[in-house]
Amino acid sequence: MKKVKLGLLPKLEIRWNRKSVDSAESGREILADGRVKYWIKHDTIRGVYPKMLVWWFQHLEGDIEYEGKIYNRYHVWHPEDHVHVSYEKRKPDGSVGPGAELRIVEYLGRNKNYLVNVVSPIEKLDEEGFIHNPKLNGFLPIARMEYSFKECPEGTRYENCLIVGWKGISFKFLRPIFEFLFFDKNHGFFWIKHNIEEVGQFESFLPDLYKKENENTI
Repeated sequence: MKKVKLGLLPKLEIRWNRKSVDSAESGREILADGRVKYWIKHDTIRGVYPKMLVWWFQHLEGDIEYEGKIYNRYHVWHPEDHVHVSYEKRKPDGSVGPGAELRIVEYLGRNKNYLVNVVSPIEKLDEEGFIHNPKLNGFLPIARMEYSFKECPEGTRYENCLIVGWKGISFKFLRPIFEFLFFDKNHGFFWIKHNIEEVGQFESFLPDLYKKENENTI
């Protein structure tokens, strides 16, 4: 796993579309197998369509011109919490899709207790949705991220969930300890808040970025 500095980055003083938690439906539930599911049904992402989202998750690395200045594009996606993203592994042809792996570093709510520092293999990435499976320290599977994209006239209806834990009877017994040590309800709330904020931010930058970088193909 590549070495990455884990400290918080300075907040970007930029315009961003920080949607509130109550702009979306969200919740927490315990699945039959004992895992914990945090879910969100976002407000429609206006002007952003599934093909743009697929392209975005294939092009997370690099910079963006925003409000006349150059910034890291991952930092613009969430100007407070994001630290680093890269492709730990690409497909044999150099592209990004099932079989590739993401490296993600962020602090939910800028809280140092809620550090995300994972390698996450991509299972699915197309205009219907995105699935990846974060692994702690690059090898211990601890969660599953599922995204669903549905195009509508205004943009995209975007739903996603974080499923915490692993399949198997052992997690049913270990869940209270796991939640106490690693991912309690408050941690889950900060994930919901963070995710609503970053998804809302797509409206501020992604249509223009997609158009600029694909102007010869659209």
